[in-house]
Amino acid sequence: MLLCCTIGIYSLTNHILARFYEKGEGGMFTQTHAAQVLSALKAALTLPNTLKINHDPFETLIITIISQNTADTDTERAFQNLSKKFKITPQTLASAPLKEMEECLQIGGLYRSKAKTIQTASKIIVEKFGGSLKPILALPTEDARAALMDTHGVGQKTADVVLLFCANQPTVPVDTHVDRVSKRLGLAPEGSGYEEVRGRLQSLFEPEDYLSVHLLLILLGKTFCKARKTLCHGCPVNVYCPSNGRGEMA
Repeated sequence: MLLCCTIGIYSLTNHILARFYEKGEGGMFTQTHAAQVLSALKAALTLPNTLKINHDPFETLIITIISQNTADTDTERAFQNLSKKFKITPQTLASAPLKEMEECLQIGGLYRSKAKTIQTASKIIVEKFGGSLKPILALPTEDARAALMDTHGVGQKTADVVLLFCANQPTVPVDTHVDRVSKRLGLAPEGSGYEEVRGRLQSLFEPEDYLSVHLLLILLGKTFCKARKTLCHGCPVNVYCPSNGRGEMA
């Protein structure tokens, strides 16, 4: 009996140690473990069929500004309204009547602020960069990122979206879904800010996978790892998730 108990304790201890050493310091995932998560996500979730690299950088910039605190469907409708009314170029939007731009964006939140941000950013791109983002996107990633964030209204996420989707630059944009899912999965520490989450993801995954990582974490956050009520039972990566032991989270 004692021998059975000893063997049981020994096996349990080895299992716990194996789980511990699968991860890095502080319970964070290793590259091998992260690759397993990515493989599981690729097998279970479908990326958008319309996914393309080399989108128009200025259009991508405008869409990303509009998308802030706005649902996807409302973002699309607001952009359609704007593109029907105006040609989506820095030159046109820099001089467009602000009130008319606001009316186009009204379906989304913070439309007055976004209209002003779009117009100011457009003026800067015209005056400082000759009306084109291409010279910026040709710079090394961190230099291009700094130049974009030097433009009014362009924050970390917006800069990273433009760089990844329009120039295939090696960066991982961190939106609210990516941030939440990364922390629940243990890919990034709880309480970490944008740059730390971005840095952790970029250290765990290969640059050629950054686009898939970004999109798959968003899909996971929208379908299973929701903000208010997670669906742990059917989650394709629940076996890797340290939060899974909590069950369905309210």
